[in-house]
Amino acid sequence: MSIRRGFKIDLSERFPHLAGAPIVEAVIHWRGRSEKELPREEWLEQLKVKLPDYPIVQPQQELQLEAQLGPDGAAQAQRTRWLGFRLESADRRYIAQFTRNGFVFSRVAPYENWDSFAAEAKRLWKIHLELAGPAEIERLGVRFINRIVPVELDKLHEILMQPPESPAALGLPIGEFLHRNLLSVPGYPYRVNAIQTSQPPVPPETDAIGLILDIDVFTTQTTELNAAVVDHQLAEMRWLKNKAFFSLLTKKTIERFEETGTCPKPS
Repeated sequence: MSIRRGFKIDLSERFPHLAGAPIVEAVIHWRGRSEKELPREEWLEQLKVKLPDYPIVQPQQELQLEAQLGPDGAAQAQRTRWLGFRLESADRRYIAQFTRNGFVFSRVAPYENWDSFAAEAKRLWKIHLELAGPAEIERLGVRFINRIVPVELDKLHEILMQPPESPAALGLPIGEFLHRNLLSVPGYPYRVNAIQTSQPPVPPETDAIGLILDIDVFTTQTTELNAAVVDHQLAEMRWLKNKAFFSLLTKKTIERFEETGTCPKPS
């Protein structure tokens, strides 16, 4: 994706509907330090009361390493600190991570649509606000991870607009590749991190090589705790995510995803 001079986010632009979109995980991430000193047990009880539709609950721990200098030299100690809780819906499709550093909401395949995904994310974000009480949003992000299976590495030009190439002087086939673009958005408080990489076969799940297209759009400055502001930023970041996705793939690939049942599905 190229950022042109005078680049403008156009929320009225419509993108093709992909009946077979290769999304394996969609994520919205709010980062903001907790200002409330709510005891762990009370936090857990509140989550269970407010979210009975998320019955799978696991604590999350943070590993801390400490170096101490004693008479016999340096010694390293490690300890764990409670960070928060990870909740999953009964069907394990929705994942919510309530932590002291922020809130992460995910939808794993099959992805439904943005409206239902974003609405559920914002419903749980309000619960996080009540429990953690952050003063501001330090970082807001929208991330979509796509997987295309199967692919042939010598035919990536049929899938990617800017496929990796082996040095002409070598002429050797590509066995694996990783390409990352970190893009600034002039005039807007966003950056776009776009990663294209091969994924080796993972038996017994799949014996085919896959292509990962990971697009992460995030803010570069703090955001106030204002629902209207957050909604507008999410809409703009969604547009940037879509613009990147459709700019990185060839027309032939996009047409495959538009046709129900004819695109490669995640194994």
